[in-house]
Amino acid sequence: MRLSRRITGLTGGESDGWDLFLRARQMIAEGIAVTELTIGEHDTRTRSSILDAMDRSARGGHTGYAMVPGTALLRDTVAARVQERTGQRTTRDNVLITPGGQAALFAAHSAACDPGDTALFVDPYYATYPGTIRGVGALPRAVIARAEDGFQPRAEAIGTEADGAVSLLINTPNNPTGVVYGRETLEGIARVCQDRDLWLISDEVYDTQIWEGAHLSPRALPGMAHRTLVVGSMSKSHAMTGSRCGWIVGPEEAISHLITLATHTTYGVPGFVQDAAVFALGEGRDLEEEIAAPFRRRREMARHILAGQNAVRLSPTQGAMYLMLDVRATGLSGEAFAAALLETHLIAVMPGESFGKAAAGHVRVAMTVADDAFAKALKTLCHFAAQQASSLSGD
Repeated sequence: MRLSRRITGLTGGESDGWDLFLRARQMIAEGIAVTELTIGEHDTRTRSSILDAMDRSARGGHTGYAMVPGTALLRDTVAARVQERTGQRTTRDNVLITPGGQAALFAAHSAACDPGDTALFVDPYYATYPGTIRGVGALPRAVIARAEDGFQPRAEAIGTEADGAVSLLINTPNNPTGVVYGRETLEGIARVCQDRDLWLISDEVYDTQIWEGAHLSPRALPGMAHRTLVVGSMSKSHAMTGSRCGWIVGPEEAISHLITLATHTTYGVPGFVQDAAVFALGEGRDLEEEIAAPFRRRREMARHILAGQNAVRLSPTQGAMYLMLDVRATGLSGEAFAAALLETHLIAVMPGESFGKAAAGHVRVAMTVADDAFAKALKTLCHFAAQQASSLSGD
């Protein structure tokens, strides 16, 4: 039987970027002690008070079908949070609750793109972005954000790629680079979207992890609320990765049609998970800062460690739980460096090439293990890089 080209072509005939991660997980399954710095999974679990709220809700009977758009209380809570942080009027009619941020990304592109349309995304990118675009039948086209620009995408580069496109996907704070897009960058993006009549899909799941500067949602910019679909999630902000609770915020008409899509696809999110999300959001910024604190601390540790050497260069790390490290001084590609580091030192990091062409010669390090293990692994990485660089120069 023939399978559809849409499902068999999700990766575009190339690696989906997860090869090294899967190799590391296989080694761990075999009992090998790998220090895993690959994916954005908190080293602390979901807070017990959130789990208690989930348990109370489930045991109280909220285990049946939940309303497909999300419960009124969670939609109101998300709307209030977004309105407070953007200054844009937001009601429950602007909010759809989804099974995590990934489902929201798929739904947002379903709203913006018809089969055969071109959808833009910024390179470096989270590994699922091109496949998500292909999954709705659209054609992914990358806009390069260059390392020499601090991975801030240039409006001119977006404009150059915008011919025939209907949407642009951005992510700030950014995975994999840790860059926070500045106001000038976002205003440039907004101008291109308005001039070229593009939907802007804004992935803001790391909006509570800001180490320098401030997060600005493009929905808050003049003239952008009616053409922006914001993706949010409880995963990173509240360490609820396994709970699969996210949202889309957008114009009422778009949300009404996306509710119809959800009726025919995901059919909502469990009510007890939504009640736990309401509880967690009700804890306010104090809880968000508590969840972010380990990554803020480790980012400072990393800056100190990396300042003492010159084989590895730290890209601007202004937010999110990652470091993007330039290892080109070693003469190795990111893929070769990551593979050798895993083989020789049992430290797993993600090759920059997993996230596109712009991050070639880099590796992404997730700051997701305990402080002492993180510091030890980063020092070992730097020592390994220095050895490779020395060998390259013949010293």
